[in-house]
Amino acid sequence: MYPAYQAHSDLMWPLRTATRLSTSFLQQSAIADAGWLPARQMSAAGKVFELAQITHTRPPWRIGEIVNGDERWAVTEEATLTTPFGTLLRFRREGAPASPKVLVVAPMSGHFATLLRETVRTLLQDHDVYVTDWHNVRDVPLSAGRFGLDEYTGHLIDFLAAIGPQAHVVAVCQPCVSALAAVALMAEDDHPATPASLTLMAGPIDCRVSPTAVNELATSKPIEWFKKNLISHVPWQHAGAGRRVYPGFVQLSAFMSMNKDRHANAFKDYYKHLVADEFDKAEVTRMFYEEYLAVADLAADFYLETVERVFQTYDLPRGEMMFKGRRVNPAAIRRTALLTVEGERDDICSVGQTLAAQDLASSLKAYLRTHYIQPNVGHYGVFSGRRWQHQVYPLVRHVIQVSQ
Repeated sequence: MYPAYQAHSDLMWPLRTATRLSTSFLQQSAIADAGWLPARQMSAAGKVFELAQITHTRPPWRIGEIVNGDERWAVTEEATLTTPFGTLLRFRREGAPASPKVLVVAPMSGHFATLLRETVRTLLQDHDVYVTDWHNVRDVPLSAGRFGLDEYTGHLIDFLAAIGPQAHVVAVCQPCVSALAAVALMAEDDHPATPASLTLMAGPIDCRVSPTAVNELATSKPIEWFKKNLISHVPWQHAGAGRRVYPGFVQLSAFMSMNKDRHANAFKDYYKHLVADEFDKAEVTRMFYEEYLAVADLAADFYLETVERVFQTYDLPRGEMMFKGRRVNPAAIRRTALLTVEGERDDICSVGQTLAAQDLASSLKAYLRTHYIQPNVGHYGVFSGRRWQHQVYPLVRHVIQVSQ
């Protein structure tokens, strides 16, 4: 599967290069400047073709400045800790006052952590923000070893240790399971860097609750089917040659097939906006798809273990989750404030699946527990968009502030 995709990508390279050059020529030519419609149409068609390309490199974060009221701070990116599989990236606000430290735990689900750009940007108004900037595993040599669910959880523990005491965790979607497990392990060990608060947003803590189409798909086939049909090897052209992966382009295809008409119409509208010189509207579409079509491969071990242990056998809510041979016990969490957030219309992680964390953390006092359902939003509305900024974020900020 992967070599066939790579061969097709290599064969398309000359055509994409020619399109890029011709589009540039048409934009700068006198006929385009004169407003000749066929020239604008050809240029727009070339740009649509360019935008439709799948890429495998993380897009830039594009967070150069943060404005909070009358305050304005330049933001610089700083690698705090780097492993072969991920970077603990800090967004340093130049001249900003000391603020609570927050680790944003990004999903490893076929896209890069930059999908949480808006989440990070909002948190930066009041916090010293770090993010798990996961690497594309097709660029990780085999010599770096395996990367499974245990390694993901271990990275969270190591990243929190690097940040230091009194940090706060905000986990989004898939990594909520590992985030809860990591905090439970650290609490049980009385780790000095055990976070002061843990926010779980739209995460699959217990997929037995109101199963969605995504949950049903994961249980519709045995794990051997996933191994046989969805796992491939990285081709020889890349640093991770030979590594077993769940290719990002497969995940992307699955996502796009769920909303084929919407994506097709978006590209049609992009073409029309370019022809009509409505560049502001075209730019919104371009920025979205440059991000959406940037894919990252998942290590096969991590993908298969997540499917099996999170979506098929429900290890964490059943009390069977293991970390390197050690049982994970969420009841060990006693001093970390827990906030769970869900979207009323979430069709990926339904209402109740994240709330289950509150029952698992059974030793927490009532004053350390908060649950919130955001009305009228789906999955992404929990951590992006207007309602995230104006309704969800103030609650997240409050829990962090009172947990300091």
